[in-house]
Amino acid sequence: MCDPFNMELVPLTRLLQGKRVVLASSSPRRRDILSSMGLQFEVVPSHFQESLEKVRFLAPPEYARETAKLKALEVASGLCRAPPTSLTPPSALQDLHPPDVIIGADTIVAVDGVILEKPKDKDDAYRMLRRLSGQQHSVITGVAILRPLWRRQLQEPSSTCPEAPEAEGDPEAEVELSLFHEETRVTFSRLSEPLLCEYVESGEPLDKAGAYGLQARGGALAERVEGDFFNAVGFPLNRCIRELAAIFPDVGPQVPVSQRPATPQ
Repeated sequence: MCDPFNMELVPLTRLLQGKRVVLASSSPRRRDILSSMGLQFEVVPSHFQESLEKVRFLAPPEYARETAKLKALEVASGLCRAPPTSLTPPSALQDLHPPDVIIGADTIVAVDGVILEKPKDKDDAYRMLRRLSGQQHSVITGVAILRPLWRRQLQEPSSTCPEAPEAEGDPEAEVELSLFHEETRVTFSRLSEPLLCEYVESGEPLDKAGAYGLQARGGALAERVEGDFFNAVGFPLNRCIRELAAIFPDVGPQVPVSQRPATPQ
């Protein structure tokens, strides 16, 4: 696969043109970020229970990546449950259209090595925000991009009736997986008691990792953001485009050099 850090940025719609794309997330922030790029995709929320033991992971990014992977695999297991075989009638192949790309993501907040996810209730939200007050913390989003292997076999001209993968029971053996994370550092001002109580009572913190959202009222809490803003909102758009460009290297800018605008001197 090509190096995603050494490539020109390509339009997301061109990278995924003609492909069935599934977002394995119910997050309205991720949906809005992808929709803002003009991308056509389906939303299939993952029902994976986020109950991994955090002590198993050496660092917060590992936890975020693993959770994103398991979310995407859970959705893939439902959408790609019945791959075609040599017994599949040719007339039925044209109706089979499993996803080309499944994207899973998980966003966490980490402060002093401690992972903060969505608060359980208002009291939990208050405790999280009090801990973040006046401190720098990391917002980490793990992303998993899955491509079902038997879907790729179906698209190959030489294979009209591919067999299902033999490694039954191992979902990772049935997909091509790209796994990465992005980290944004956020510094909070010292938060007064009235501000904390007002923000918690607004209800905004309750469905957000770390109990705040930069894209809304929670943006007033941060005095500095270092890194990808969209990542802190819930989806590292720039990094995801570069990773997809590495997965689909044949999709280039497709603009002749002679037609490109001149670079200012």
